[in-house]
Amino acid sequence: MPKLSGKVCLVTGAARGIGEAISRAFVSEGAKVVITDIDVATGRATASALDMPFLKLDVAREADWLAVSREVPVLDVLVNNAGITGFEEPFEGVCASHDPENAELSDWHAVHAVNLDGTFLGCRYAIRAMRPKRAGSIINISSRSGMVGIPGAAAYASSKAAVRNHTKTVALYCAEQGLAIRCNSIHPAAVMTPMWDPMLGTGPDREERVAAMVADTPLKRFGYPEEVAALAILLASDEASYMTGAELTIDGGLLAGSAATPSR
Repeated sequence: MPKLSGKVCLVTGAARGIGEAISRAFVSEGAKVVITDIDVATGRATASALDMPFLKLDVAREADWLAVSREVPVLDVLVNNAGITGFEEPFEGVCASHDPENAELSDWHAVHAVNLDGTFLGCRYAIRAMRPKRAGSIINISSRSGMVGIPGAAAYASSKAAVRNHTKTVALYCAEQGLAIRCNSIHPAAVMTPMWDPMLGTGPDREERVAAMVADTPLKRFGYPEEVAALAILLASDEASYMTGAELTIDGGLLAGSAATPSR
């Protein structure tokens, strides 16, 4: 039997990348997946390809979460995947300095609004939507960057570290409430998604840039979105019913050794 048969799941940032891969994997395991994203055109295309519903959701806007709650009042699984690095367009300060000395406060706020506020709002909505069944699974996509510092991406590292900690807070709160609502985090390192394009470029030196990015990774490669999706299936399924407040790293072995701090 499929591992997620009959479960209602909602994935944020599901139009492409890791969110799309998780959505596809969930559908293959029998789940009904609500595709959400701020990118309406791409999100609708992904939802159509999977024959699943789409809802526009800017995770940093509480009004959007309230609208989603009216459309999906009861939920089994939430994946808080939507996130930004701060280097994407159309955010102010694209490719500007994001180090602790020179980062603009507006850029700091923009990254935290999506990565941290979005996760907070998602967790709050999920707890309320899972109360009718008194059970469920919340999966927060943090990052390897939430476990080590990044000199050139201070806001991103800070926001993902906060997601890591908030995951544990939510897990403990739900347990104190007598709810079988589990909350766990996944911490990918370099996973090949469109998020990397601003840093890797599309020129003839792209492969050299790719190799340089993973030079310190024991497996010497980027991860794949499908590999992150495999962990999400486990955490969403009843097979992980005793896992809560846990963090799963998927980093090609990087944190197993001494090369923990990424360069600029």
